[in-house]
Amino acid sequence: MSDLHDPAAVALFERHIDEWLAAFAADNPVVEAIDRGEGDEPRWYVRMAGEEKDHITVWVTLGQRTLRYEAYVLPAPEENAAAVYEMALRRNERLVGAHFAIGVEDALFLRGELPLAALSEPELDRVIGSVYAYVEQCFPGLLRLAFASRFAGR
Repeated sequence: MSDLHDPAAVALFERHIDEWLAAFAADNPVVEAIDRGEGDEPRWYVRMAGEEKDHITVWVTLGQRTLRYEAYVLPAPEENAAAVYEMALRRNERLVGAHFAIGVEDALFLRGELPLAALSEPELDRVIGSVYAYVEQCFPGLLRLAFASRFAGR
């Protein structure tokens, strides 16, 4: 049996995600914006105010089999790159449903994927909340290590 969803099923997920994200924004004071992206696959971004990182944006992309999500954590390290990537990899062991990855221009991202069979409003809420929390928890240490000379003497 294939886990490939037909266009009608994907369209139904798309409508549900629109509704769920609208409810998420209405109930969550840290949400600054929710918008749709352009492209071949339905894509949304959820921009939230952070405490450790000024803004955290979680991109959510709907495919025929999975819901992919990612957040930009920080640009390529100016120094201590090996230590930064090692710290992120070691954090991966404790993360549920997401992992650190090196993306374009060696920037650090937090990414994950969920089968559509498991997608529900509570699960989407958990995914966005988890990614937000993971970025908030990890960002200060990664930032200080990646740009250590900028924090010298502080």
